[in-house]
Amino acid sequence: MTNAPVRTNVYVDGFNLYYGCVKGTAYKWLNIAELCRLSLPAHFQIHRIRYFTAYVQPRPDDPGQLDRQLAFIRVLETIPSLSVHLGQFLVTYPRMALKDPGPKGPRTVQVIKTEEKGSDVNLATYLVADAYEKDFTAAVVITDDSDLAEAITLVRKRLGHHVTVLSPRGSSRTLSRVATRFRKIAPDALAKSQFPVTMTDANGTISKPAGW
Repeated sequence: MTNAPVRTNVYVDGFNLYYGCVKGTAYKWLNIAELCRLSLPAHFQIHRIRYFTAYVQPRPDDPGQLDRQLAFIRVLETIPSLSVHLGQFLVTYPRMALKDPGPKGPRTVQVIKTEEKGSDVNLATYLVADAYEKDFTAAVVITDDSDLAEAITLVRKRLGHHVTVLSPRGSSRTLSRVATRFRKIAPDALAKSQFPVTMTDANGTISKPAGW
């Protein structure tokens, strides 16, 4: 590709990004537009950012989880080019086998199982639809989910678009094979891409959650 401006759309797998390189760090208050600016070539000009997630159901030991997520979504929506696309968050309580049950103890235990449903399908759908409608020249997909490999392959080979994968962990060999360009998100880019502690939107003040 030349250094002429390239119309670029970004597709963010929100949970994959969080669990891949943000959880447990001081970088949760993440400005995704700035992260893309620091991680991509200068001629990739962001046209739109689509952020895919689901509202969490707080665990009993963390009742503020949803409030923190809602604050983060609000601050993301201060980015003019960004839209949020919601899937579903499911919580179930299955019984699962213990790896090494004691001779007289229980062989199973009931666990809390959380699952996010729909975001990968939604992301793949918008990626392919936007490519078909020529809404971008290049796409950037932030994920490590190998289930998106077929959609990325289709966009590249059938529709002729450049696709960069920004990988939270840098560990997906499948995506590295199908993307035009594959690179791991750098920790220093995360550090430099934080929103101010306090922001404002049409509804008032948005504050970075305590502990973030």
